[in-house]
Amino acid sequence: VQLQASGGGLVQAGGSLRLSCAASGRTFSSYVMAWFRQSPGTEREFVARVARSGGVTYYADSVKGRFTISRDNAKNTVYLQMNSLKPEDTAVYYCAAGNYLVAFTTAQYDYWGQGTLVTVSS
Repeated sequence: VQLQASGGGLVQAGGSLRLSCAASGRTFSSYVMAWFRQSPGTEREFVARVARSGGVTYYADSVKGRFTISRDNAKNTVYLQMNSLKPEDTAVYYCAAGNYLVAFTTAQYDYWGQGTLVTVSS
């Protein structure tokens, strides 16, 4: 599967953005989907994941209550709605697809999008 992330940009602290990740292929619904992010000089970190059906989600503590991950299997797309953004949310955001039911590390995901930059100004 090929993934294409979009929706990043510059936003003021307290603002919102919605990221999208469009997938090619007919097997999108068979993958667990996730978002990770990476700031300069840091390792790529888990942000959120959603189960194949979209019914189960999990979030990193740093974004819980502010970010919402969702998916539309009919459109082969996963979303990340980001509210109440903080300067520390500034990073390149990556979408990923994998087969592990419980997966929080980069090694557990097989396919990656190219990343989209989110910059939050204070």
